Amino acid sequence: MQVEKRVRELVEEKIADRPELFLVEVKMLPNNKLIIHVDGDQGISIQDCVAISRHVGFHLEEENAIETAYNLEVSSPGVGEPLKLTRQYAKNIGRELALKLTNGDKKEGKLVAANETSITIEEQMKEKGKKVQLVSSQIELKDIIETKVLISFK
Repeated sequence: MQVEKRVRELVEEKIADRPELFLVEVKMLPNNKLIIHVDGDQGISIQDCVAISRHVGFHLEEENAIETAYNLEVSSPGVGEPLKLTRQYAKNIGRELALKLTNGDKKEGKLVAANETSITIEEQMKEKGKKVQLVSSQIELKDIIETKVLISFK
């Protein structure tokens, strides 16, 4: 969609001098809600979201890029949102993940390493009559359908 492409350009332009920030996704919903998810290597502040929102909103209005009324929402991806970019894995090292794999398997474990092509998780495995053991598994990113960060309230 042309609007989404223009919004991506505007966001990239606004964060160009902030290498720690990155665009995760832009989506225009059928109810004219424009959602922009931006994240950072150490998270993103409300002030950054406001600045991006003002920049994008100003230019969209100036260019009359969206002809009908719309709602603009700029935020970091929510806790329930799947990870979409390789860069998000590095930020979540040390957290528990739930993975869905292309072969139908599901895995849960602590993310201990991430690179451009794979991640390593530590899973707790219990064999009958034995203690729980931590087992490291390296998983290729191409073999992952979906990754969600698990939130613990302990």
